[in-house]
Amino acid sequence: MKKDRIETRCVQGGYTPGNGEPRQIPIIQSTTFKYATSEDMGKLFDLEAEGYFYTRLQNPTNDMVAAKICALEGGTAAMLTSSGQAASFYSVFNIAGCGDHVVASSTIYGGTYNLFAVTMKRMGIEFTFVDPDCTAEELDAAFQPNTKAVFGETIANPALIVLDIEKFAKAAHAHGVPLIIDNTFATPVNCRPFEWGADIVTHSTTKYMDGHGAGVGGCIVDSGNFDWMAHADKFPGLTTPDDSYHGVVYAERFGQGGAFITKATAQLMRDFGSIQSPQNAFLLNMGLESLHVRMQRHCENAQKVAEFLDAHEKVSWVNYAGLPGNKYYELAQKYMPNGTCGVISFGVAGGREAASTVMKNLKVAAIETHVADARTCCLHPASATHRQMNDEELEAAGVSPDLIRYSCGIENADDLIEDLDQALRAI
Repeated sequence: MKKDRIETRCVQGGYTPGNGEPRQIPIIQSTTFKYATSEDMGKLFDLEAEGYFYTRLQNPTNDMVAAKICALEGGTAAMLTSSGQAASFYSVFNIAGCGDHVVASSTIYGGTYNLFAVTMKRMGIEFTFVDPDCTAEELDAAFQPNTKAVFGETIANPALIVLDIEKFAKAAHAHGVPLIIDNTFATPVNCRPFEWGADIVTHSTTKYMDGHGAGVGGCIVDSGNFDWMAHADKFPGLTTPDDSYHGVVYAERFGQGGAFITKATAQLMRDFGSIQSPQNAFLLNMGLESLHVRMQRHCENAQKVAEFLDAHEKVSWVNYAGLPGNKYYELAQKYMPNGTCGVISFGVAGGREAASTVMKNLKVAAIETHVADARTCCLHPASATHRQMNDEELEAAGVSPDLIRYSCGIENADDLIEDLDQALRAI
C-alpha cells in the first residue's frame, strides 16, 4: 500500500488501537502516573526512558493528537500547547534568549506581534519586523550576527498576505537559522510549509483544526531538517550540556529530528506549564477527523463570497488570494493550489462608520474575536484584536480602519451572501 494520503491521516493518524482497545483516542484524565520503583521514575527524569510522570509536561492523549498533526505536516516530532500564543512563544524562546535577535514578518497576527514587540522585548529579545513583500536584499539586511530565527505566517491574520516561504527560507538558511511558520490559516490540508523550506511549524489549533470553537490549543511541529550541530555556536541550548537534566546534549541524544521538541518539553513545558488539557486534546482530535472535508467547504464558500463582494457597489476593496486579480494570487497558486482558507478581508465604502453599520446589521455572521470556525463570524480588527497598535503599526500590519475580517463557515454560501447584501444596503 502506498503511503496514506492526508485525508486518511486526518481520520486515522496518531493512534492505532490494538485488539479490544478503544477505537477513539482515550482521554487520560490524570495528573500523575504510578511507577513500581523510584529507579523507574528516575530514568524518566534523566530522559533515559520514555513514559509519563506528570501531565504538566506530557500526557498520552496529547501525544497521540500531536502525532497526528506531526503526520499531517510531514514532521518528525510535535507537541501540543495550551494555546497558539504559547506555541508561538515556545517556538522562538526555545532557541532565542536575552541578547538575541529574531527577524519576523510585520503582518503577523496582532497578538503575536505584541508578544514579540512588547513582552519578549522585555525579556531581552529584539525583533526586526520586515515587510513580507520586501526584496531578497532588504530581507538579508534585516539579519544581525545574533539573529536566531525567522518567523512568518503562511497567510497573515487578518491582512491575508501570502508569504513567499521559499524566499524567507532561503534567507534564513543563508544566515544559519531556522524558518518558523505559523500555518494556522492554511492548515496542512492546503499548505505544507516543510515542503517549501520551513523548519518549524506552529498552529493555533483553536481555529480550523478544532473547527467548532470548543477548545483552545496550540501545536509546534519540527521538520527534522535543520542541522543544529552544524550551527552549534548559534544554538548552545541544543548543542551544549543542559545542567538541569544532568548534562544532556539534546542534539546528540535525540538527534536532528527530536532535539527541538524534546528541549521544548523538558525545559519550557516543565518551567512554564502551558500544557493543553487532555479533554481539549480529545476535542481537537474530533475536529481533525473532518479537517479535510471542512477546509474544502470553507474555501468554496469564501471564493463565492469574495466574488460577490468584489462586484458589490458598496464594497471599496476585497482581499482574498483566490481572486485572480489579487496581489497574492500567483503565490497562492504556487503554495496552496487547492485553496487558501475561508477568511476574507474587505473594506466598506464610507470607512470606519460604514464598516460599523455593516457589523451591526449582519444576522448570520456573529461578531467574535474568533475566526476559522464552522460558523461564520466577523470582526473589525482596528477596534478589537489590533487596538493596541498605533496608526503606523496598523498600516505596517495591513489593517485599515474600514477593514472587516469575515470568516466563512460551512453554512450555505447563498445564505452568507444574502446576509452580507442586506447588511451592506443598510449603509
